[in-house]
Amino acid sequence: MLEIACQLSCVRASLPAGVTLVAVSKTHPVEAIREAYDAGHRIFGESRPQELCAKYEALPDNIEWHMIGHLQTNKVRSIAPFVRMIQSVDSARLAETIQREAARCGRTIDILLEIHVAQEETKSGWDVGELKRYLDSAPFRSMPNIRVRGVMGIATNTDNERVVRRDFEELKRCFDLLRPYFGAHFDTLSMGMSHDYSLAVECGSTMVRVGSLIFGERDYAKKEEVVG
Repeated sequence: MLEIACQLSCVRASLPAGVTLVAVSKTHPVEAIREAYDAGHRIFGESRPQELCAKYEALPDNIEWHMIGHLQTNKVRSIAPFVRMIQSVDSARLAETIQREAARCGRTIDILLEIHVAQEETKSGWDVGELKRYLDSAPFRSMPNIRVRGVMGIATNTDNERVVRRDFEELKRCFDLLRPYFGAHFDTLSMGMSHDYSLAVECGSTMVRVGSLIFGERDYAKKEEVVG
């Protein structure tokens, strides 16, 4: 497990000041997360609400949990009492549900607006034109328990650096376009994963989501065992 601390240190050292590292711990066991925690890391990302809840119960309560995967509205209630940030807000219905559940808990939940820029249709996210039309109606004025912190996105899954750079540059353009709607607290551009985070940072990312470089490759066949 010492290699997790070593890998974490290497990734941290590669990031410039002002870029936040989310250690993506999905499908990895509690013991692996504890190793990263003992090395001083506190921000972890999960993609399945059930797994996130189990890890929240098993690990120290000063961990900052980020929901980074697609989130169904009927799963929001389970994570609303403790999640620090929901990065994958891809619809008005989901935003409204988070507002309702955050109010029920007496909390304000930070969110990111997920923008679809990749060439794959399977990836989720707002069309930026649709999102801008939604924002023109000032919907978040009636959502006091949500704080929109910025934008999240995933680049096309390709080895073509030109395509990936284009996607990251588009996300940065969207971030700059949307910033006037929200003001100073709109400060987070979450883009970049293990295989492309250096390019994402070059294109303006302020938050990267890195998993396999820290924890190793995932064994999805063992996903039922990861929270035990």
